[in-house]
Amino acid sequence: MSTGSGADSAPAPNSHHDSADAAGHGTADAPRTSTTRKGTPRKGTFSSLRVRNYRLFATGQVVSNTGTWMQRIAQDWLVLSLTGSSAAVGITTALQFLPMLLFGLYGGVLADRVSKRKLLLITQTAMGLTGLFLAVLTLTGHVQVWHVYAMATVLGLITVVDNPSRQAFVVEMVGPRDLPNAVSLNSANFQSARLIGPAVAGALITAVGSGWAFLLNGLSFVAPVAALLMMRTGELHRIERAPRGKGQLREGLRYVAGRPDLIWPIVLVGFIGTFGFNFPIWLTAFVDRVFHADAGTYGLLNTLMAAGSLAGALLAARRGTSRLRLLVGAALAFGTLEIAAALAPSFWGFALLLVPIGMFGLTINVTANSSVQLATDPAMRGRVMSLFMMVFMGGTPLGAPLVGWITDAYGARTGFLAGGLVSVAAAAGVGLMLARVGGLRLKIDLRRGHRHVAFVPRAENEPAPEKLAAAA
Repeated sequence: MSTGSGADSAPAPNSHHDSADAAGHGTADAPRTSTTRKGTPRKGTFSSLRVRNYRLFATGQVVSNTGTWMQRIAQDWLVLSLTGSSAAVGITTALQFLPMLLFGLYGGVLADRVSKRKLLLITQTAMGLTGLFLAVLTLTGHVQVWHVYAMATVLGLITVVDNPSRQAFVVEMVGPRDLPNAVSLNSANFQSARLIGPAVAGALITAVGSGWAFLLNGLSFVAPVAALLMMRTGELHRIERAPRGKGQLREGLRYVAGRPDLIWPIVLVGFIGTFGFNFPIWLTAFVDRVFHADAGTYGLLNTLMAAGSLAGALLAARRGTSRLRLLVGAALAFGTLEIAAALAPSFWGFALLLVPIGMFGLTINVTANSSVQLATDPAMRGRVMSLFMMVFMGGTPLGAPLVGWITDAYGARTGFLAGGLVSVAAAAGVGLMLARVGGLRLKIDLRRGHRHVAFVPRAENEPAPEKLAAAA
């Protein structure tokens, strides 16, 4: 998620992983374009796009991501239209992410065992079929809310395998040294689609209904499937697959549990994902009950948030580090801005606050994702990323119904306020725990020309533990 050196970006010294990987496979297995002659990442916001396989991947993803955002907007608005309930929107969201909570770790085990490219060919095709099925039901006038619930659940089951495979496949395309930049560009890709998808979906829903948005989403998956088929497999970075065996899931959990530089970022994104990212619930409620507007306004609010997220992704691609202090600081800012938005008295005040909320929300996701991947042994990456995604996305089934109930019972402002307060509390708690585990203390210096806020070792002659000191 940055263009800086891997050593600077990693929250733990893991050069032994990268060097071992390179030594094990030889220079012939790695694309020559992945690094400079000195082995450092290439400079530039879009440096990863020089790799042909990743360029194909990114092109296919921007098309399908646009369709995915169209379906998200259409799905949320369809459920609200059929039921008139924010809680029902929350249930739909929960069903889509419940499989990740229940089975996410098994998806990671599978991703470590099987070719990720082949898994993605299957999952991307299946996702396209779910969109087409929902389109047929909606366009023929037979759709009911339970159909949407069922398709959300099926999509969630596919995501169990798709997410860890897609996350871990990035390093096979670009190599470990270009991984931060590629992950940032993935996020920029997703948010670029988010700028287009909601606006198109809002116009389609207003003009001809939700069914056409579902149809276009289903067809959009032709692009990533074609991109995967066109890749040159000989240019992929070879990653040793985990052999079949018992106890691999427990092995992954033990690995993460013994690494504070992995466990605490995952805990933080778990709280943020469960309570702070329930925007389908809050935005539909604000549009319908606070501002008394239509689907076009809902699409506009999503577009504004996407603009901020895109800015955050591009800044992350240029940044030289993915440090944990950036993660904690972004989480604090994110929660504070949500509180401010919940209390905003006017529509445009609320709408404009969504831009920095999107920027800091994306910074949280990108920084945590990059830090965790860079600190993880390649043979464990699928399992660790499945845990990361399980916590980040799988917490939604727990948080969404609760947030939906609070929003229905006490109003949209109270629901949004609650999410912001939990995010601030989680950031503060995790920040203190990281400082404590790392042997650090918070230093505040208000003198001009000095760094005002910084984490420093507790005692002047007592160095902080190496792993967390590198990440702070």
